Amino acid sequence: MTDTADFGASLAPGQRRPARYAASAVPSRGRRFPEPDCPSRSPFQRDRDRILHSTAFRRLIHKTQVFVFHEGDHYRTRLTHSLEVAQIARTISRQLRLDEDLAEALALAHDLGHPPFGHAGERALDRIMAAFGGFDHNAQSLRVVTALERKYLDFDGLNLTWETLEGLAKHNGPLADERDPVLKVVRRLEDGWQSLEAERWASGEAQAAALADDIAYVSHDIDDGLRANLLSLAALADVPFVGEIVRSLPQGAHLDGSRLTYEVTRRMITRLIHDVVQESRRRLAALDPATPTDVMAAPQVTVAFSERVAGDLASLKAFLMERVYRSRRVMGVMEEAEAVVARLFARYLADEGALPGGWRAAQAGLADRARARVIADFVAGMTDRYAIAEHARLFDAAPELR
Repeated sequence: MTDTADFGASLAPGQRRPARYAASAVPSRGRRFPEPDCPSRSPFQRDRDRILHSTAFRRLIHKTQVFVFHEGDHYRTRLTHSLEVAQIARTISRQLRLDEDLAEALALAHDLGHPPFGHAGERALDRIMAAFGGFDHNAQSLRVVTALERKYLDFDGLNLTWETLEGLAKHNGPLADERDPVLKVVRRLEDGWQSLEAERWASGEAQAAALADDIAYVSHDIDDGLRANLLSLAALADVPFVGEIVRSLPQGAHLDGSRLTYEVTRRMITRLIHDVVQESRRRLAALDPATPTDVMAAPQVTVAFSERVAGDLASLKAFLMERVYRSRRVMGVMEEAEAVVARLFARYLADEGALPGGWRAAQAGLADRARARVIADFVAGMTDRYAIAEHARLFDAAPELR
């Protein structure tokens, strides 16, 4: 038995005590471009700060989560979603005695590659890029932090640690299919550097960040769906997991609907975090890891929902798919958003002069495949409102995303 004993169960509220299986328990495996250590921050704190100060992170404030920015000031954006994921990832990591800074860095970076208009923009780019290698937002996030951010004198990208790159690449699980767009980016990163061990699980911190993403988007999409009148508390009463919470709420016409909505999402987040922590402690106890590598080499994922809650969440996601993501209101806007992205890409591909100066120079003289990738990088980096402005500039018509 290691020094972990109860794997965090005896921690006092707010107490930090990273275990020997936390990523920070051993020295970082380094950066692609060697740099002196920071005298005031750990390597993972430094990664988090570089992500926070990146241009791509700032742009998330005007990128769609579910509802386009002009539909209301209180709906989530990619930025507010990423901040909520980071908060939940830190909570889970502290409870499991993992490294909170690495989990936070991964949570903040996980959506950096999302194009404008959320998954609609991704669908449009993937369809139009099919002949040139496709498009995947997780692969694009890796491209952003390793090449597309251009701030430093000595290298492109953010020069993040091995641990952050490894977690960003594998937070959804091991990479086994060589056709996987994420694995293709990983293979290029590994060339001349070191392996990201694609066949293994990611660190416990990356696993915590991945589940934090699930917790955040399921709970806040319910919140946003209720705000948009696409959902009602009555409709949620029979839905797995959330239904039990709705049925336990106090009754009465005098109750404030917005307070009831918040109570639902608050209780959801609390219960989901509790389930992850309890199930993960059970798995940690069975694994009894002595090092971070033990978690990555485990025969199964270590940070996880219980089987019952995982099943309930699958049903809840299916409900949200039908009632929110594929609702007539959302799909009408997203279909037009896809068309905006497709028209912009086609115009840039047909007319080199349509691109801004720096991007025009970057794609000049390239073969078709490489040129298309540069254009995809440019379009993927757009905010919703910049894409709308570009559409108005190039086609003399502002799209009606209503």
